[in-house]
Amino acid sequence: MKPQPTQLPNDPRWTAVQTRDASADGTFWYSVRTTGVYCRPSCGSRAPLRQNVAFHATREDAKRAGFRPCKRCKPDGPSQAERQATLVAAACRTIEAAESMPTLEVLAQQAGLSPFHFQRMFKAVAGVTPRQYGAAHRGQRMRQELGLAARVTDAIYEAGYGSSSRFYETAADELGMTASRFRRGGDQAHIRFAVGQSSLGAILVARSDQGICAIALGDDPDALVRQLQDRFPNAELIGDDRDFDRVVAQVVGFVEAPNQGLDLPLDIRGTAFQRRVWQALREIPAGETVSYTEVARRIGAPASVRAVAGACAANHLAVAVPCHRVVRNDGGLSGYRWGVERKRALLEREGRQ
Repeated sequence: MKPQPTQLPNDPRWTAVQTRDASADGTFWYSVRTTGVYCRPSCGSRAPLRQNVAFHATREDAKRAGFRPCKRCKPDGPSQAERQATLVAAACRTIEAAESMPTLEVLAQQAGLSPFHFQRMFKAVAGVTPRQYGAAHRGQRMRQELGLAARVTDAIYEAGYGSSSRFYETAADELGMTASRFRRGGDQAHIRFAVGQSSLGAILVARSDQGICAIALGDDPDALVRQLQDRFPNAELIGDDRDFDRVVAQVVGFVEAPNQGLDLPLDIRGTAFQRRVWQALREIPAGETVSYTEVARRIGAPASVRAVAGACAANHLAVAVPCHRVVRNDGGLSGYRWGVERKRALLEREGRQ
């Protein structure tokens, strides 16, 4: 058997092995000289002595070094996280294909788990409960059906709502307006808007009856207006309002000095999961950054990192919902709806302030 390489005293991989960190599975494997096996970081076997452990970038490296796979954690097969993701994906497909929401017991039986453990696993992976996922999917179907059905009532039942009253209980949060108005592309909705200038370029601010519904940054003012029109194709867009110009000035001042806060009502529209993410973002103090992984942990969905990134990308309220404060695990800047350079400028500005 090949000699084991010297281990660094503060190697984070050793910490992952000691804590059985499942999030490290797939990033490396470790072998134990005294047992002749290699394992995942999350292996539940008895903790080995440090001097008997070596790390490997791939499982093939461990095999070439003469080690065999552990029978407990089965490092040659899918990880626990991968198995759970497969089960949750199957449950999501079942929910999406069903005419009415399947019960928790039915979904758990399909996964071969108890209802309690299935519910906990689903929320850890998807970031929402099965019922919340079903409601979000039903809301998406409702948006599609509103564009196809002859009547709002037909769309409600085609989308899977058991009664019209259950839909109308959440319609305002999901659609931001009445169903009939949404069906007509925002017809009769009054949205005031204006385009100003900031140190980050053009800035469009729009307000519905509920509050600020859009803050967009860009280089081309006309393009920002077209994007607003595309989002609300039949709404009455009202510009050149001197009273609203004061609101725009307030938003511009907030962009230039985020520490001063923005004391304006916001019209935040999105799914239950998106709103949880956006609320977590609003709790990040100016001048600080967190990773997508940390945001997922804060909302109680540590396995939903990609979904968190998707919610950040769906944000329509630049700076007010500060998705620019979310970075990669290594601190690097990833994509930003309004440009990575603007994200860097915002973070630098907040750091100075």
